[in-house]
Amino acid sequence: MPNISVKGEISIVLSGEAGQGIQTVEVILTRLLKRSGFHVCATKEFMSRVRGGSNSTEIRVSSVRVDAYIDRIDLLIPLDPDISRLRGRIGPDTLVIGEAAELDKDIHVLDVSFNKTAEELGNRVFSNTIASGALLALFGIELFLLEQDVRKRFSKKSEDILNKNIEAAHRGYELGKKWIADGIINIDISRSSVPEDEILISGSEAVGLGALAGGCNFIASYPMSPGSGVLHFLAGQSNNFPIAVEQAEDEIAAINMGIGAWYAGARAMVTTSGGGFSLMCEGLSLAGMVESPMVIHIGQRPGPATGLPTRTEQGDFDLALYGGHGDFVRAIFAPGNLDEAYRLSAYAFQVADEFQVPVFILTDQYLLDSYYNIPSLSTEPVQTKQFIEKTSSDYARYHHTPGGITPRGVPGYGEGVVCADSDEHDETGHITESAEVRRKMMDKRLARLKPMTESALPPEIIGPKDFDTLIVGWGSVRNTVAETLKRLNLPKLAFAHYQQVFPLSPEGEAYLKRAKKLILVENNATGQFGALIKRMYGIEFDASVLQYDGFPFSPENLTVRIGDILGNGGKK
Repeated sequence: MPNISVKGEISIVLSGEAGQGIQTVEVILTRLLKRSGFHVCATKEFMSRVRGGSNSTEIRVSSVRVDAYIDRIDLLIPLDPDISRLRGRIGPDTLVIGEAAELDKDIHVLDVSFNKTAEELGNRVFSNTIASGALLALFGIELFLLEQDVRKRFSKKSEDILNKNIEAAHRGYELGKKWIADGIINIDISRSSVPEDEILISGSEAVGLGALAGGCNFIASYPMSPGSGVLHFLAGQSNNFPIAVEQAEDEIAAINMGIGAWYAGARAMVTTSGGGFSLMCEGLSLAGMVESPMVIHIGQRPGPATGLPTRTEQGDFDLALYGGHGDFVRAIFAPGNLDEAYRLSAYAFQVADEFQVPVFILTDQYLLDSYYNIPSLSTEPVQTKQFIEKTSSDYARYHHTPGGITPRGVPGYGEGVVCADSDEHDETGHITESAEVRRKMMDKRLARLKPMTESALPPEIIGPKDFDTLIVGWGSVRNTVAETLKRLNLPKLAFAHYQQVFPLSPEGEAYLKRAKKLILVENNATGQFGALIKRMYGIEFDASVLQYDGFPFSPENLTVRIGDILGNGGKK
């Protein structure tokens, strides 16, 4: 009889077709596990279809904090027998709970049919609730907690459906108890009061909450995964916060609405993905010309074109950096964890308002769709000061100032006329074709790059400060590289995580030049951020670790690849 015994941490993967309720099991498990004192981290991967296909979700359950995807699978529950896409992650110690007759013969299988048990209740749809009950029993979580969740989740359904889901939960729970009694599954993970009082949110929710904290009161977007998760979250909060939510007819309309909202005195953002942002580039350039603040969230996914619409990649860095025609200044933030997603999203509105430039929040599918428990969101006070001036009758919207930033007025606030024009214009905003005025206005707009660089956020150094070798990365690779450092446990190896990727902080250059060896880690094919480092500082990396298959890095993979570069094969 196959069995599994784990101590301290377990990686559970649930797989099945879209529509089989994989995400329902994920939500039930993670909420109740955290509530019961376990640290949890959930990541998902799914195919681009409403029904069918093969989707999976990974739940790490641990006695200590966990916040990154891993390759290892300890326990696999396929509600659909197609596990071909998971084969590379199934190891000799993996236990698969499913119908043995439908699964490969060379894996350890506990012969169980959730679907047949569900059919006894009248419908295969109950298989996800059965699986939830079985898994919760393995962790010793009280059955009444699951019953409460089921009653809440299905409160709007008929009495018959509610009762059958409760019975399904009971049947699954009894299955789990039997596996423990028979010695098939033994999970030894200590509980703690710490996770119980913490919050459990996703990357999309963290970005949305940060936008609200930063004073966002208008969002216009056209849905496009994975960026639309932020739109959905803010739409759900529109009755609780003073924010107007508009699903525009397309991305062109969305960004123009956002610029119009800033012109009227609002704090606006758009959320999209790479393909959607491509349509916004003309609007981005408009913001650069009229010196309008704008906040743009891009949830990256693999391209070109439609690419892999439900997978992850860091392939749109160059698009954010160079998008839009003509020369103008911008800022780009790339959060690496949930707290940064909240904090930097709030900060983006402050930078956009203060410097009157477009500001990007650059995330990806992996960060947006993952969630784990954290103590709280940043407690640092969020500045929501609006840089708007009451205008006088002689107000000139683009009056030259030493730093290039003219106090911004809005229509109706004061006596002045606030003129904005997409053509080159003079200080009052009127069209001009004067070469002299053109030079002065370009210099004015570009002048703000200097103060923005001086106030840029420096990279975070994770690991020893007296490093010899420095790993460099940005955005969502943060937690994975941090876990990799712990696995390698090398005294002179550190990680420089860039949370602001443009303009670059001068402090970061000093770190790079101090290192004896530089290793670039990026979730794209060409090392786009590394190319910027070379362009800005003339610094080349000694080695690059790149990945572009639609999946995030794992600590196991990075440990081997970085270990090979360092000559120890990932060994201490």
